[in-house]
Amino acid sequence: MTDIDVTRMSSKGQIVIPREMRKGLKEGEKLVVIKSGDQLILQPARHFDKKLAEDIEFAKRTEAAYRRYERGEFIEMEFDEFLKRLRK
Repeated sequence: MTDIDVTRMSSKGQIVIPREMRKGLKEGEKLVVIKSGDQLILQPARHFDKKLAEDIEFAKRTEAAYRRYERGEFIEMEFDEFLKRLRK
């Protein structure tokens, strides 16, 4: 399952990676940042070659889904109903 969270950028350009999304990352670990249009992809450098194509595809699908959301094409429902449908 995909995790999504929101963070903010400081006046110095710094961002905080939410705690749950930092699992598996070590302090001082190098991260690769890729900008493609208005998308940013953050990837541990040790995984860069292995997963780049997958990450770019995921970013494209996420952007397309957000555009559908902005056009009002998503269905609103309660959280429990969403989980029920997701499990099907």
